[in-house]
Amino acid sequence: MTEDWRGIMPIVATPFDERGALDEAGLRRLVDFCIEAGATGLVGPANASEFSTLSDDERRHWIEIVVAAAAGRVPVVASITSGHALPAVDLARFAEDAGADGVMSMPPHVLRVDQDGCYAFYSQLAAAVKIPICVQNFDAPVGTPMSGDLLGRMCRELPGVDYIKEETVPEPRQVSRTLAVAGDACKGVLGGKGGIFLLDEFRRGACGNMPGCHTTDALAAIWAALEAGDEKGGRALFYRMLPLMNYERLYGIAVYKWILHRRGLIATTTCRAPVAILDADDLRELEIIMADVEPMFSV
Repeated sequence: MTEDWRGIMPIVATPFDERGALDEAGLRRLVDFCIEAGATGLVGPANASEFSTLSDDERRHWIEIVVAAAAGRVPVVASITSGHALPAVDLARFAEDAGADGVMSMPPHVLRVDQDGCYAFYSQLAAAVKIPICVQNFDAPVGTPMSGDLLGRMCRELPGVDYIKEETVPEPRQVSRTLAVAGDACKGVLGGKGGIFLLDEFRRGACGNMPGCHTTDALAAIWAALEAGDEKGGRALFYRMLPLMNYERLYGIAVYKWILHRRGLIATTTCRAPVAILDADDLRELEIIMADVEPMFSV
């Protein structure tokens, strides 16, 4: 499996049944859907996977299911964010042994560390595994924003720290900054934020984006147009997606799961995260928005 990650690498959602239990068959369906839709890699369980609501055993089982279902077709990047370096290292080693092609982590997200503590955290990860590490630079209150100088230093000094997922504001500028300070020591910077800054990120040199998985095919089509040099075509597709992207910023995972359920990919819209329940007016607006978006779906 190549270590060169590029393109749309979605965060795979975690489907639950009506009782809130992990829907293993639904998770396997999402893996197949993402790959068929043009994903160049799979990531999770991360924020869009409701990782903070999963037990330790469920996180491990999630990784096993996704690695097995992917079957080497695309890289699987296991998200291992934890409250301390010790459980993060333990989960990283488990993911490597399970066949994951890389790991991604924010710094400890409950008991926060300073910039020196961030360096120490990723130093422990780098010493523990041989697969590539993606540093997730995410805004507070969930994340601990790291400076460009720190990110560049870690890419230069810590073996295996090869990729950055940049999600601090203003994200497109941060992509440029990180690439400038890290140089050739960084194999690539990927954007996030649901792909809402995808055009600017691409122009600034991002190697890909890690959005939610519900519109993987539409985002993959935009990326393919940009890669082919068809910026006008990519922008036209992107502008059709913007109303949905804006609505996602209001309700997040609730919208992701509503779309996945609408597409027949998951059996329920059940969320463990304390998200807003979509009311009749929300759904009416989503129906109008989806009339323009659904023709972009390929599978």
